[in-house]
Amino acid sequence: MVKVRGREAVRRYFKQLPEDIQGKLLVGAARAGGKVIQGEAKERVNSDAVSDEIKLTVRRDADRIIARVGLSKGWALSVGVWLEYGTDPHYITVDDSQRQGMSANRINRLKKREGVLVINGNPVGKTVLHPGAKPNPFLRPALDTKQGEAVAAAQAYINARVRSGGIAADPGGTDE
Repeated sequence: MVKVRGREAVRRYFKQLPEDIQGKLLVGAARAGGKVIQGEAKERVNSDAVSDEIKLTVRRDADRIIARVGLSKGWALSVGVWLEYGTDPHYITVDDSQRQGMSANRINRLKKREGVLVINGNPVGKTVLHPGAKPNPFLRPALDTKQGEAVAAAQAYINARVRSGGIAADPGGTDE
């Protein structure tokens, strides 16, 4: 009669395999691909304050793994949005003698609604009209230009980890 050994070890291995693949391997692959996009975004942005706050987060939902390259909350996020999409011309301050009791924010809202803003003719004194800013996209083009390279980095990460004996530990120590 044939005696089989190691059956329980094989069962444990196969039972643990989906968790190892989803929880470690694919999270690491998403991180490897996200780093490519993050690096490109940092190179494309024209503000050091924004560049320092471009972060990569990887999270695992029930049925998917999400790598997100974005900006930390705070001032850098505001500046980053202005850089990415640009701004319309707007009043920053309006001289008290010209504001007719309205705030600069209200004047800006009225300007958008009416199309033209005239405050006592031409603004003078402490009135500051910001001409707006052209967009300088850095996040969207980073993804567009480096998407293939990010997929290749994720694939390389998977190829380096999957062995005939199982899934090797992450050499960078980023396994969760």
